[in-house]
Amino acid sequence: MPIYKIRGIEVDFPYEAYDCQIVYMEKVIQSLQQECNALLESPTGTGKTLCLLCATLAWRKSLGPFSSRKSNGDGQKLDDDGLGPSQSDGLKPPMIVYASRTHSQLRQVVQELRRTNYRPKMVVLGSREQLCIHNQVRLLHGKAQTNACRYLRKKTTKRYCKHYKPAGEYLKINPHLGDEPLDIEDLVNIGRSCGPCPYYLARELHKVVDILLVPYNYLIERRYKDLLNMEWRNSVLIFDEAHNLESICADATSFDLTSGLLTACIAEAKNCVDMSLRRREIDRSHDKKCNPDNFAILRGLLLKLEKRISELHIDSKELGFTRPGPYIYELLADLNITSKSANKLIDMIEEAALLLEEDGNADGGESQEMKGVTCRLETMGEILRLIFKDGDTSHAEYYRVHVRESEASSGDSFRGGSGKASRTLSWWCFNPGFSMQDFSRRGVGSIILTSGTLSPMDSFAQEFKLEFPVRLENPHVISSDQIWAGVLPAGPSGHSFNSSYRSRDSPEYKRDLGNAIVNLARIVPDGLLVFFPSYYLMDQCVASWKDNSHENSSNSTSIWERICRHKLPVVEPRQSSLFSLAIDDYMSKLKDSSTSGAVFFAVCRGKVSEGLDFTDHAGRAVVITGLPFPTRNDPKVRLKREFLDHLAKPQTSRAKVLTGEEWYDQQASRAVNQAVGRVIRHQHDYGALIFCDERFSSSHRQSQVSRWIQPHMKCYSKFGDVVYSLTRFFQDAVRHPTMLERARLPYSGNLDQANASHPSENFSAVKCFSEACSDVENCCKLPSPFNDVKSGNASTHLGEILPANRSSLSAMKQNQSLILKHVTSLFKTERKLLPPRILSPCRSSEVVTLSKTFSLEGKQNEEPLPFSCRKRPKILKEEAGGSLCEKLSQEANLSVEKLWEGNISASPNPVKQEKIEASLPTAPGDSVVGSSSQVISEMKSQTKLRRAANPGSSSASPVSLGEAKGSGFLYQVKEKLSPTEYGEFVGYMKALKSKAMKIGPVLHSIVRLFSTPDRLHLLRSFKDYIPAKYLPLYEEQCASTLKTIAL
Repeated sequence: MPIYKIRGIEVDFPYEAYDCQIVYMEKVIQSLQQECNALLESPTGTGKTLCLLCATLAWRKSLGPFSSRKSNGDGQKLDDDGLGPSQSDGLKPPMIVYASRTHSQLRQVVQELRRTNYRPKMVVLGSREQLCIHNQVRLLHGKAQTNACRYLRKKTTKRYCKHYKPAGEYLKINPHLGDEPLDIEDLVNIGRSCGPCPYYLARELHKVVDILLVPYNYLIERRYKDLLNMEWRNSVLIFDEAHNLESICADATSFDLTSGLLTACIAEAKNCVDMSLRRREIDRSHDKKCNPDNFAILRGLLLKLEKRISELHIDSKELGFTRPGPYIYELLADLNITSKSANKLIDMIEEAALLLEEDGNADGGESQEMKGVTCRLETMGEILRLIFKDGDTSHAEYYRVHVRESEASSGDSFRGGSGKASRTLSWWCFNPGFSMQDFSRRGVGSIILTSGTLSPMDSFAQEFKLEFPVRLENPHVISSDQIWAGVLPAGPSGHSFNSSYRSRDSPEYKRDLGNAIVNLARIVPDGLLVFFPSYYLMDQCVASWKDNSHENSSNSTSIWERICRHKLPVVEPRQSSLFSLAIDDYMSKLKDSSTSGAVFFAVCRGKVSEGLDFTDHAGRAVVITGLPFPTRNDPKVRLKREFLDHLAKPQTSRAKVLTGEEWYDQQASRAVNQAVGRVIRHQHDYGALIFCDERFSSSHRQSQVSRWIQPHMKCYSKFGDVVYSLTRFFQDAVRHPTMLERARLPYSGNLDQANASHPSENFSAVKCFSEACSDVENCCKLPSPFNDVKSGNASTHLGEILPANRSSLSAMKQNQSLILKHVTSLFKTERKLLPPRILSPCRSSEVVTLSKTFSLEGKQNEEPLPFSCRKRPKILKEEAGGSLCEKLSQEANLSVEKLWEGNISASPNPVKQEKIEASLPTAPGDSVVGSSSQVISEMKSQTKLRRAANPGSSSASPVSLGEAKGSGFLYQVKEKLSPTEYGEFVGYMKALKSKAMKIGPVLHSIVRLFSTPDRLHLLRSFKDYIPAKYLPLYEEQCASTLKTIAL
């Protein structure tokens, strides 16, 4: 594995790193070394998680050996307490806490950690739902499960959990646990095979680890944060997939107290009074722990709170009742609830919860089923802790009190279906930084927020009220020919696309949008994602497209039916329970060979736009039908805007303050960025981003789009121009050499499998040639070259354009079973990490120093690259035992010789090259004539050697060697030629095979393609495949062409 020296830290990276990956790791290390916060954006597919782990662990290792009991590679051993020399002196290195949104994302982090050479002591903390192995408790959920677990841990109970006690003992016997990366499934397997509770095993192990993997709530919610037994000072907190972190932080410090919940709490308090009275009658004791008077007081306070909320005057149902945050203390003071009495009230609630739990699990035999007890009074305790946090009330300035009224549903179980008006008391926090500022008070060293979509970053930083000195907006690892990004301001009929409330309900807008999607469904191959700003607009459009009564034409076919001709539709359901069925439906329709794919109609901020991975054929294009602004009349949105405007009024400091309108605008942009990130998920993927709203034409709106997309965005004035350009894009992408290779590599998001499937082992030249030739034939059906068509007249050629999904459909169907069998797993694991590489992992541990070649901004100081994600030019030296072509193609089945059908000798040239260099430009003083003379001289000497070695013989050497060499040559040709030139090369070879052209013109054309300074080695290599009788002709063509170029 290569070792990169970045800012003085040696980073062991498992693969040859791209420039953008090195820049990312540099920013991570800068943040850690300077003990400051960082905002790092890097698109999905750039290896963000792997870079984050390698850079962080390399920095941590530089401070001292890991706590694992293995040798740390530097000769340092650990003592009996698992500490290194520096740690034994009391200088324990900081702990790294890696947080992500879901357990499935943490599972991916563990997989990435296994691919590195770093072996820190680690563990993943999960919930009981993931880790419990008790036969009955694991079937429960939420607080019912927590209460059942707490009850069974008591030794006094008859059904004491047998897994609880062995957890600590197992760690003493197995101190090596955590030295190798552990997933949640690994902990569960240990528990089932050896007996210890996985939940409490992880809780014990996390006290001694170097890196701790946790879900968000362990760092954001106070009750979970206090459970972490760790040294917070100088620790490192990493929040991955942090694009929604601000809303998660705000929700974690807010509450909504509904009438139904309050009624349930009153009923539970009444039950506690009755149960405590029964216990006193049975035991004839006066135990203060079950004093019915306390529960009666609790019930009385809750009744007064219910009455007080019902008496608040609400002027308008839309506006509700709103007061500043500190009003909550005034409201509770009327009930004699203050910061002093609140603690006593919380103690009463805990006693009540314990009594309800014991009563719910009492009188049960060994065979009784565990049902668990859900105590809603515990929610009231959490609300009081939040309001009277640490006896302080200063945080109330970040809040607003709001009471809204709504009709109670007939199925309201708490109100008996009375249908009376229901009120909800809310205390909303509008400062997400309130949760994050607690880390500063605890002395945390660095907070790193990273995601694929953090833009726009300014508002993100301002929301948290924290300083982020280190920032990065990384480019993608794709080239410009793998992405198409365009703005469609109008539809086929010329009606403007604008999804604002002024025009979205007009029949003309819906009709033109539908007709546009019909055309896009015809052009885009395989999967198409269409995102609407809201469920309302999606439902309205779909209903309108299904109704053909408003169609002006005589054709009775509706828009919906025309969409179905090209792609089978799936609509995102509102109910979460139906979402998995919709995903399965979409995947099955993608496999339907009767159409060219499927279209998924979804909503921005919905489940489809969050976390799902539409890799390769699952998503070839995303259509954004409008700007998904939050609902302006929503009370929470309205109060958030008012809160920010109130903060922006004084403007006493020079620091920029986010206004309500800016926040509102950027919420829409962030939702768009999240939606368009569903496609182009790795280095070899390609796709189109189509913005169907005229507002995206403005420079302001485009500046809010993710930085990696901005250079590719283009505004079109006519819909016909879009159809023409998009058709050419997909046709070029399908026959692009990189795409053809990618289509034949099995990809499941696993780097080990991807690298095992090296191109040399799976590359079939004949298949690539045959499909490339097929695409070349289809291209002939297009009008004259794209550059010859003026943008204003592009629409006149629409009748001649063959849809992209038609020209490539046969090729796609051949590989559909290969690709789609891996796609179903994409939705089980929410994110794909690092893509497969063309080069296999480096085996040497060569140290690459970057101090001279990279600046802090990640650019080369000497010579810039074409784009920042290119790999470094590297000289590949030939190893003993065969040429580079033979090494690359040692297991290929077919090669370039097949196209000659035996007319060319397959005998490889016995004279091997000493080295094959990457494409480096010739020096300014180099003469093309000199280069051509050298090439011709080499060719003649090679011809003499061949004839001397095989006098009068043209027999082929073993097929495996010749074919391997041929496949390696094809690999070089694809890398050096552009897609258009490669298509020409294939056409010449096919014409020669079918005898449509004479060999003279074919050789002349191929020599012309290979005659640029950086392709001269192709001239040398191609000579090995020329029959002996045509060698003089080939040499003559080379000499003539090169001299002409020199002149």
